Amino acid sequence: MNLQERAEQVRFRIAEACRRSGRDRDSVEIIAVTKYVSLDTARAVVDLGFDKIGENRWQDVKPKWEALGSRVEWHFIGHLQTNKVKDVVGKFRYIHSLDRLSLAKEINKRGEAMDTVVDCLIQVNISGEESKYGLSPEQFFPFIEQVRSFPFIRVAGLMTMAPYESEPEDTRPVFRGLRQLRDECNQRALLKEEIRHLSMGMSNDFEVAIEEGATWVRLGSILVGKE
Repeated sequence: MNLQERAEQVRFRIAEACRRSGRDRDSVEIIAVTKYVSLDTARAVVDLGFDKIGENRWQDVKPKWEALGSRVEWHFIGHLQTNKVKDVVGKFRYIHSLDRLSLAKEINKRGEAMDTVVDCLIQVNISGEESKYGLSPEQFFPFIEQVRSFPFIRVAGLMTMAPYESEPEDTRPVFRGLRQLRDECNQRALLKEEIRHLSMGMSNDFEVAIEEGATWVRLGSILVGKE
């Protein structure tokens, strides 16, 4: 399939997942993950109406960022080293991978220097896989207590990555666990603003993630293809 055909199929599958779960189609948005494709392909993706782009390394995204600029809402979805914060804050609208206090301090410091509040998603390792970054569920609420003291960080959502499963249905407990954390945090009113976004679901399991409440699905190969 070409890019347009893949886009149509993905949009149809998202609409069907929303229908099955009784959700409004507009409550789910696509982050097109372009980290493995060229600038020309990324531009073609944007031309098809996908205006949220996910990347995970500044040195790789720089040519795309310079070429596409304000046409795109940029999402930093990879592990972020503290010494790279200066390259990300001010260029990416959202950081999906806030997962430790040292990183929060650096983001807050950079936000203060730029006089801008940085929208972040807290990454939680619901599955407990050692190969994945993120807080454990047990660390989540103590971390919220710490982050709430940083005036230049706004917690806009939570993010997780499920293990790759041959049966996508097996990922459901991971996505449900993230939603439950968000809902409990909101019920306890631990932050000034309610946490809205759930960034979860990728090419293999996005439909299950939608059924469990994802507001952003991060789609790479199934949408943009491979090069």
